[in-house]
Amino acid sequence: MAITYTSGEQVEVYRFSIPATVLIPLGAIFLQVFLPLRFHFFSIFDLPLLVTIGFATARRSPLAGLMTGGIIGILQDALTHHPIGLYGIAKTIVGFGASSLGIKLDVENAGARFLLTIFFYVVHEVVYFLIARGLVGLRMAWSWQHELVSGLANAVLGIFVFMLLDRIKQRT
Repeated sequence: MAITYTSGEQVEVYRFSIPATVLIPLGAIFLQVFLPLRFHFFSIFDLPLLVTIGFATARRSPLAGLMTGGIIGILQDALTHHPIGLYGIAKTIVGFGASSLGIKLDVENAGARFLLTIFFYVVHEVVYFLIARGLVGLRMAWSWQHELVSGLANAVLGIFVFMLLDRIKQRT
């Protein structure tokens, strides 16, 4: 089996229309805030994180991933009772990392997306936990078992979210 290298010129970069760029993250944040109030099991999912990963890997621009993650995170912070910036910082790091990996890896594969989502879910939760405990002084408990189950659940949902995003992305 031959190993192939994809140069920077061969990587497909996508964009989203302005309405999609605005409405999809706002819809994800709205669902993330209000669905767990009715359906408690939904709190295991992080739709804004999945949208951040999906947009960042499609655009393949670290700056765009950084901005997408930061804006989505700050908007999500604004609707929580925690200090503003916790989700903003965590999602900024994930957006930057996902877009940077999107340049290097084939992220069009469902298996790669599944593993990428688990990895970035754990990164997001570790960064959020460290900032909340270390910088803000919130009392939080960490459970690897809960985080890995949540990561798996988000990865499964992420495959479907990414398939929906694939339908609306446009080639640049």
